[in-house]
Amino acid sequence: MQENLSLYHIFYTVGCTGNISQAAKELYISQPAISRAIQKLEENLDTTLFKRNSRGVTLTPDGLALFEKVKEAFSILADGESAIIHNRSREIPRLRLGASSTLSKYVLLSHLKSFIAANPQVRIAISCQSTYQTLRLLDEGKIDLGLIGRPKKLHGYYFEPLMYISDTFIATQQYLKNQKELFPNEPLTHNATFMMLDENNITRQSVNSQLKEHRMELSHILEVTSMDLLIQFAQISLGIACVIKEFVQQELDSQTLVEVPMGFSFSKRQIGFACRKGEETQPLLAHFFKKV
Repeated sequence: MQENLSLYHIFYTVGCTGNISQAAKELYISQPAISRAIQKLEENLDTTLFKRNSRGVTLTPDGLALFEKVKEAFSILADGESAIIHNRSREIPRLRLGASSTLSKYVLLSHLKSFIAANPQVRIAISCQSTYQTLRLLDEGKIDLGLIGRPKKLHGYYFEPLMYISDTFIATQQYLKNQKELFPNEPLTHNATFMMLDENNITRQSVNSQLKEHRMELSHILEVTSMDLLIQFAQISLGIACVIKEFVQQELDSQTLVEVPMGFSFSKRQIGFACRKGEETQPLLAHFFKKV
């Protein structure tokens, strides 16, 4: 049993994500190591736990039965850890926040500043991940509040819109000039390097959907892990970056970067604070929902 504990953790993460690549990212280990661990657990239990397919992996009946038990076990462990932490710090109010690194930098900081000024005694924890991961942490009770891009379904959450954002493509004038000189009769979509966030990001998914709607295909895509890097790479003329317009307004105003026309305008999206429904009036959360 002791030998299997780490294997169960890997198995549980793969079961949650349904994707070995994503599980590897979350666990900070390689995909081959994930595959070996699953194979080892399957050998130990003499069964097949996952079926592989083009989209990732799905649990077999035996895998599903084990997953439910492992999920319950990890939940009990998490409750135990939470109880100990609560007992040690029950006199200290805590607020657990979740947001992407982009929203943390460009939106959350200003709200935290006023919150801290009003609540200097509160211990704050911040976890940075995508909107979908933030919602999952809310479901699991691991965070109290999330700053997210509004998903299509909000069942079980209280969501208060904060602002509208819009996606855009940006580049330096020099990069666009170079592309025109190199490929004078070709559209940018054929030869330019388009830099975008990874496929699991809600911004990327929204942009992909609208590009598909307008029957536009980008031939050369470079995936980048953060919007800050997208902006910085665009500034050194590495390519055309897909970013949130409101977060590069200063660069656009100074013409350090310029918008690249795509032939259509991207739909605006909402971002806002979210919590589990019914918890929005709690004192620490009310500050973010304008209920103070």
